[in-house]
Amino acid sequence: MTKSVFIAEKPSVARAFGAALKYNFSNKDGYMESEEAIVTWCVGHLVTMSYPEVYDEKMAKWSLNTIPFIPSQFKYEIIPQSSKQFNIVKGLLNREDVDTIYICTDSGREGEYIYRLVDQEAHVTGKAKKRVWIDSQTEEEILRGIREAKDDSEYDNIGAAAYLRAKEDYLMGINFSRALTLRYGYSIKTFLGLDKCVVAVGRVMTCVLGIVVDREREIRNFVKTPFYRVMGDFSVNDKTITAEWRVTEKSKYNGSFELYSEKGFKEEKSAKALIDSFGQLPAVGELVNLEKKKETKNPPLLYNLAELQNDCSKFFKIDPNQTLAIAQELYEKKLTTYPRTDARVLSTAISKEIDKNIRGLTSYEPAAIFAKSILQHESYKGIAKTRYVNDKAITDHYAIIPTGQGLSSLNSLSPTAAKVYEIIVRRFLAVFYPAAQYSKIKMEIAVNSPANQSVESFFAGFKLLASKGYLHVMDYSFFKKKEEKEPDEKNDNDAEDAAADEGLFEVLSKLKKGDKLNLINAAIKEGETTPPKRYNSGTLILTMENAGQFIEDEELRSQIKGSGIGTSATRAGILDKLVKNKYLELNKKTQIITPTQMGEMIYDTVFVSMKPMLNPSLTASWEKGLTQVEQGEISEDEYMKKLSDFITRRTNYVKENDMRSHMQRFYAASAQYYKKAPAKVRKTSDNKKSIKKQGTAK
Repeated sequence: MTKSVFIAEKPSVARAFGAALKYNFSNKDGYMESEEAIVTWCVGHLVTMSYPEVYDEKMAKWSLNTIPFIPSQFKYEIIPQSSKQFNIVKGLLNREDVDTIYICTDSGREGEYIYRLVDQEAHVTGKAKKRVWIDSQTEEEILRGIREAKDDSEYDNIGAAAYLRAKEDYLMGINFSRALTLRYGYSIKTFLGLDKCVVAVGRVMTCVLGIVVDREREIRNFVKTPFYRVMGDFSVNDKTITAEWRVTEKSKYNGSFELYSEKGFKEEKSAKALIDSFGQLPAVGELVNLEKKKETKNPPLLYNLAELQNDCSKFFKIDPNQTLAIAQELYEKKLTTYPRTDARVLSTAISKEIDKNIRGLTSYEPAAIFAKSILQHESYKGIAKTRYVNDKAITDHYAIIPTGQGLSSLNSLSPTAAKVYEIIVRRFLAVFYPAAQYSKIKMEIAVNSPANQSVESFFAGFKLLASKGYLHVMDYSFFKKKEEKEPDEKNDNDAEDAAADEGLFEVLSKLKKGDKLNLINAAIKEGETTPPKRYNSGTLILTMENAGQFIEDEELRSQIKGSGIGTSATRAGILDKLVKNKYLELNKKTQIITPTQMGEMIYDTVFVSMKPMLNPSLTASWEKGLTQVEQGEISEDEYMKKLSDFITRRTNYVKENDMRSHMQRFYAASAQYYKKAPAKVRKTSDNKKSIKKQGTAK
């Protein structure tokens, strides 16, 4: 009797498949077996790319003479600590009684790569290979994935992109890290007083370092500029409202050099002169413009990994790697769908049966009332026609949503993981609720300025939450009442809209154009320009996802839309690597990210020798190229030729140009911002290993 092998990425996933199949499995060493099937697993990667010295022993010694290194055929080897499991898997895949292999590694580029490397090194032939592509680990989804499994050849383009991504990271890491270390490593280690220094360069890593250093230097070079605004208090019946002066065509200050902006002055004396020009207060003002309108605020789109990492950084002060680990745990416990997704919408297919997810959440106490209400009103039925369902905005997987299953695992979650699950649930349920409705009033009050022989205008805006709509769902259990607010709310659309209570709003609603309002007080409000904010771990992940913001060329910006820097699966790891390399510093309490002195020196070194590596447009265009390979738009050979040409040109430029004396000025310029150099790195075997690994930075 022939059998099928189901190979998963991790033991926990393999167990989920075994449970779904409902065969009478017995546990073996590294796999489970029944009369009908075998279930086994990898432990992450079992196979890796060989170090350069495997190709040629001369490559063991770093030398400019041996680079650029671009092999015509790449070599791979079994990871030593994983060799036992590899040999078990190899034996199972090649068993004579096995006729079909179901590939159940994670449904994405990296999962495909993990299996294909194993298949390649195990020399598997003569077997049917079926790809299981699932969005969650619920029993129903697993069985659907097995039932609808396609021949793995249909995923060859994804496999090709995965191989190319690995080759790209490998070649850039090996060649660029060696070139810059050999040329500038000694200068950096001497300047910092270190025992050793490896200049680790990576396709994504170096670009992210550049983003953070650029922001830090913007902040340093920022010069605060004071400005002065004039605020007026007006009486409205028994209420008082505050409005802000702005320049208009009728103002004396229209086009004046005294203005800092339309809302304020460069000098305090100008603001004081404006107040004095009104004469003795109170002064009579006239309501010359009045706008009353309703505003709708829709629920936010669903979570993708980057948005989830950003909110978790903001709410719980955890870094993106911790968020990814929690999201993976929720997925493996069948609580949520696949976490490594860029999509923020649902597919048409899942929207047709989304009531199953909602029904399951009626047993989730914090949000049960909302799930029951959605089912009662059947508001899920029209979801396919909304912006929350869009097949074109999905590549591998739809957004992260609760499955409505696995709730028995909630008690085993850490407090933070339980909160992460809550925000995923609430974001999901919110899309089935109506929009929040605001009533808004905007007004312009004209006041005569006798001294200036002009008319000066004051502006005010007020809003009242008329209907909470989906905001009912967003009352998080972990927020204290005083700090409670809807997380996606960004002060609405207009910073001047002040929240009004119902009493004030009722008075304002009765006003009409032409009404007289007395200016009873005017005061100067001093402000100053503020520098850009430092990135935190969440905003940096979002910045990596939205790399197009850095690209001026509109055509290129549109080309890389949806690609960004790195992928949802790799961004957290890149940030983690920069911190471990001591190029960036992450404040665990605030999640604020800043460069280290070494990080700035690496930045300057790359800037003078291979500046394009710091440019988000280059990094994002490589990512776009991988996507094009994945979609069959360009061939593997085309991509590899461009990659080889780029690495050859850039490596040779470093070899031919020695800028060491020039670099000392750069190093000294950044040194003034650091009190002391970092402590010397001790010579340990672990350090040697880490230095060796840095040669293949991403």
